[in-house]
Amino acid sequence: MIAQHPTAAIAAVFLFGLLVGSFLNVVILRVPPRLMWAWRREARDVLELPEVGEPEPPGIVVKGSHCPKCGHALRWYENVPLVSWLALRGKCSACKTPISVQYPIVELLTGLAFAACVWRFGLGAEGAAAIVFTALLIALSGIDWHTKLLPDDLTYPLLWLGLGASVMTLFVPTQSAILGALAGYLSLWTVYQGFNLVTGKEGMGFGDFKLLAALGAWCGVSAILPIVLLSSLVGAVIGGAAIAIQGRDRATPIPFGPFLAIAGWIWFLFGPELSALYWGLMLPPGATAP
Repeated sequence: MIAQHPTAAIAAVFLFGLLVGSFLNVVILRVPPRLMWAWRREARDVLELPEVGEPEPPGIVVKGSHCPKCGHALRWYENVPLVSWLALRGKCSACKTPISVQYPIVELLTGLAFAACVWRFGLGAEGAAAIVFTALLIALSGIDWHTKLLPDDLTYPLLWLGLGASVMTLFVPTQSAILGALAGYLSLWTVYQGFNLVTGKEGMGFGDFKLLAALGAWCGVSAILPIVLLSSLVGAVIGGAAIAIQGRDRATPIPFGPFLAIAGWIWFLFGPELSALYWGLMLPPGATAP
C-alpha cells in the first residue's frame, strides 16, 4: 500500500498518531500519581501502618478526560486531538483555565514520529514495531520530564519487546540486542558508581540505566556509544534552552531520560546515515570506514 499510495498511507498513520498521542497524554499525567498511590499503600503494608483512606487516582482508561481544575467532563468535540485545543484557544470551555500546551505538542509529536516510522520501515512488522517503540519512548520521556521517574512498568516492556524483536531479526540480531542491553545498563551504572564515589552524589537514576538497556536491545550494541554521545548533545541544546526560557538555576536537576529517548529514536531511524556522515567527515578522501 505504501509503495502505491505513499502520501495517503503516511497521512493515515499521522492521523492515527494524533489519536495515540491523545492517549499518551493520559498515560503521562495519570501513571505517576497511580504509581505513587500504590507505593504508599505498599509502604503502609510493610510498616504495618493503618489505612488512611486515600482515594485511588483516576485510572488510565476508566475515567474520561476532564478539566483538572473544575472537573468538567470533555465532550467528544472537545477531545479531538490537536483541533480541539486550537478551537478552544487553549482554555477549558467551562472555567477558562488554560490547558497545558503539552497536549497538542505530544499529539503532534506522536503523529509526526509515527509517520516517520512508516516512511522509514513501511507498514509491515518493522513499521508496527517501530511505532510501539516510539509510543513507549514518548510516554517515558513525558513522565520523566514531569516527575524524574522512569517507571519499570514501561521500561521493562520496552526492553523485552526489543529483545523479542531481535528474535525475528526485525532490526538487529539477537546477540547484538542482548549485548546492547548489557552494555547499555552497565555503561551508565559504571558512570553512576564512579560519580557517586568521587562526589558522594547521585548523578542519575537507575531508570536511565534501564532505558539505555532497552535502547541497546532495539538498536544493538554498536549503537550504545553513539546514543550516549548524541544524548549529551541533545541534552546540552534542550537543557540549555529550558534553563534559559524557564529561568532555572543551572544547578537544577534536569532528567536525562528524554535526551536518551530522543537520541535513541534518532539513531534507531537514521543510524546508518549518521554513521556514514560521521566517517565521511572524519576520514580522509578514499579511506574506508571501519
